[in-house]
Amino acid sequence: MPKLATFPKAELEALVDGSLRLSSYLDFAATLDVDGVELYPLIVDLENPASWSAVRAECESRGLEIPMLCCSPDFTHPDPAFRAQEIAKEQRWIEMSSLLGARFCRVLSGQRRPELSRAEGIELAAASIQACLPFAADHGVTLIIENHYKDGFWEFPEFAQAMDTFCDLVEAVGEHPNFGVNYDPSNTILAGEDPLELLDRVKHRVVTMHASDRYLKHGTLEDLAREEGVTGYAERLAHGEIGQGLNDYDAIFSTLQSVGFDGWISIEDGVDGPEQLQRSVAFLRAKMAEHFS
Repeated sequence: MPKLATFPKAELEALVDGSLRLSSYLDFAATLDVDGVELYPLIVDLENPASWSAVRAECESRGLEIPMLCCSPDFTHPDPAFRAQEIAKEQRWIEMSSLLGARFCRVLSGQRRPELSRAEGIELAAASIQACLPFAADHGVTLIIENHYKDGFWEFPEFAQAMDTFCDLVEAVGEHPNFGVNYDPSNTILAGEDPLELLDRVKHRVVTMHASDRYLKHGTLEDLAREEGVTGYAERLAHGEIGQGLNDYDAIFSTLQSVGFDGWISIEDGVDGPEQLQRSVAFLRAKMAEHFS
């Protein structure tokens, strides 16, 4: 049976600027029917490496695990020195993951810079991820690449947002015991593509999943694509209650069950209040029991 975690989507800015302390968020997470919490490396209470073991103990004292760290390296910059800095950051996050007890640490491709060709972007991102893999293996951590939309602090969307590019990048990195896919069905919708088609193509590589539902508050996906140069998430984009959006969770979980998936499912929800998150947790628990029991 997969395990269920939650990610502090609604609380993230407050956790990063320190107006909400991590211990308070963990108190809230412990009231939910989840097994763990996915964390973000720029949370202010994670700045000091000396605190990482204490944070792990705080989680364990509340009956929670830390399965994964949600990191956003930018590996498609044309400057080798910049990429070397990003590799060093990812290695620090791998070390953080290990000391927090997290078995998984996210990687991304990088930004889809206009001057970057498809072939060059795949080459740069694959080489950077491969450079991180020995360090990850030494720390007992698996790097998980997500079919991502856009980091909140980036100017351009994810280089490997499109399905074909993402699949080609996964293949370029190659098979490795410490490398897998973090599948996010909502992000495929934002790329104007079918999340079930992507899942069918990568299902044997999926080791973790982000559970969310997305909708557009106004306009169309074509309108969203025209806003690619806007720093951060587009205003027209919204997270919705899981089970009420565009994703078919019966089909998703059926496919994952067919390949023996038993990894972590991490919820990205709650932007409209804790009651919404509680309903999403209940929806996913019911679907997981239906498909994986």
